[in-house]
Amino acid sequence: MTALVYVLNGPNLNMLGVREPEIYGSETLDDLRLRTEKAAARSGLNIEFRQSNIEGEIVNWVQEARGRAKGIIINAGGYTHTSVAILDALQAVSLPVVEVHLSNIFRRDEFRQHSYISLAATGVICGLGAKGYELAVEAMADILNKSVRKA
Repeated sequence: MTALVYVLNGPNLNMLGVREPEIYGSETLDDLRLRTEKAAARSGLNIEFRQSNIEGEIVNWVQEARGRAKGIIINAGGYTHTSVAILDALQAVSLPVVEVHLSNIFRRDEFRQHSYISLAATGVICGLGAKGYELAVEAMADILNKSVRKA
């Protein structure tokens, strides 16, 4: 049976391709979804790709993943730097987490250089644009394959 991985996207990612393309690139969220689906198929994973501008909805999805998914890939957008609630949810579900960002958050505003999400993440990929989503899927596949071999 193929493992399911949730790919969760936070606020304003629905504006990709329009919002600050010099920072986030010209690909849309739908382009990212297609890239991620192709990477998942290559890696033997199924994905549930979602986006919300609402913090509580993301928390609900993280909690839902506990009973359905084997891991979570998350780009929490601006909530990366502010949301203890999403951090708490990620820690509570005890699933592997890969944090991904299109831009290099460490070369941006000082407030963007702190990530609450990282405290729950197995790994972080940032600054590689849309390719980061593909790498996040590959990393999650490796993480899940290692946990299967240990069992």
